[in-house]
Amino acid sequence: MLDTPPVRTFSYHYRRKYGHAVGKIPVDIGVPCPNRKNGGCIFCSPPAFTPSYLKRSDSVFKQIENGKAKILKDRFVKYFAYFQQESCTIAPADYLIPVMRSLLLDDDCVGLIISTRPDCIEMEFLEKLTEIVRQAEKECLFELGLQSIHENSLKLLNRNHSLDDFIIAAERITAVDCFQLGAHLIFGIPGETEKMMLASLQLVCAIGVDALKLHHLQVIRNTALHTLYKKDGLALFSQESYTNFLLKAIPIISSHVVIHRFWSTAHPDVLVAPKWNCLTGKLSADLTRKMVERGLWQGQAICSSR
Repeated sequence: MLDTPPVRTFSYHYRRKYGHAVGKIPVDIGVPCPNRKNGGCIFCSPPAFTPSYLKRSDSVFKQIENGKAKILKDRFVKYFAYFQQESCTIAPADYLIPVMRSLLLDDDCVGLIISTRPDCIEMEFLEKLTEIVRQAEKECLFELGLQSIHENSLKLLNRNHSLDDFIIAAERITAVDCFQLGAHLIFGIPGETEKMMLASLQLVCAIGVDALKLHHLQVIRNTALHTLYKKDGLALFSQESYTNFLLKAIPIISSHVVIHRFWSTAHPDVLVAPKWNCLTGKLSADLTRKMVERGLWQGQAICSSR
């Protein structure tokens, strides 16, 4: 028990699974998110989260080569090809599948992580992807950007998808045994109470996610959220209040779920608020320490209710 951390983090889970550290190399296929036609999500600014090496003009294979040089180095032995930028599944399957097939042929690649909108999951794409993932015998995780289960929040964020879209996409993905399902949630959306945030978490866990990417709301320069922040001000999480929220949230997450992220990591030059001036490693260490001190662990509430 002493060797088991209180949270199943991405690094812990995959080091245990593969016997060594596994990283992620983001790639960009150059296809913009379809929601940009509708004004885009109010919090979104892709440059704020784009690695310096990642150039859309480069081929995906050049991006992977650059990523290996910049990210893997001596830290990681293997990697996931991470389709993080925009919503890649909007691209034609006949274009996307050959790219993904080629990446899966790389011995250093353990699989794909496909980050996309829940209303951009088509059966034709899933059917073709199933074939190449099974042939490669590697992992494939879909990371669906839900952000919140609450309709008013989705409208405020200008997401232009519904909870039903997420549920339909989740059913399509989990119907295939070679796919894993992940969800992305944002905590601290204006108008949401702690109870509402926990309800979002409980629902996606009940659906049966294998992975979660969580973070607090951040205001990025020159976004619609920035305009709203300047006009009305927003009640944002402090470092302490967000950590305290996570101490309530983590115990209701099943112990098998892999937590890919707890914190936003926008570049300081474009981050407007909240500014905590603290590295994510320190934040994680502080969270772990408090969980140990309070006798908390991931899945604790679920075990206690049985």
